[in-house]
Amino acid sequence: MKKYLQFALFFLAIGFLTSCGSEAATDAENAGEEAVENVEAAATEAAETMEEATDQSGPEYTSMYVCPMHCAGSGSAEPGTCPSCGMDYVMNENAGLEAGGDSESHEGHNH
Repeated sequence: MKKYLQFALFFLAIGFLTSCGSEAATDAENAGEEAVENVEAAATEAAETMEEATDQSGPEYTSMYVCPMHCAGSGSAEPGTCPSCGMDYVMNENAGLEAGGDSESHEGHNH
């Protein structure tokens, strides 16, 4: 008899929690979604601010070959590796554009 009473109380408790908690759960879910949206907006704003604040005039940004991490003192006119982190240089697609160069330049190769 004791087990039946325990099962009955258990199922009553489950029924009570699911029926009464649905509105509270919806409110909590909406609050959670708002919080996520606020965090995403703040992260986007912070990333934009950092990008604007970063001085991108050094060789680690303007060289023909740059470190993907833009380490200080990196960047070269030749392929190689970063002296700071050891990563392979990648070709800078924006090389010369910062200085007002022509992206269709034929300098450095023969036809």
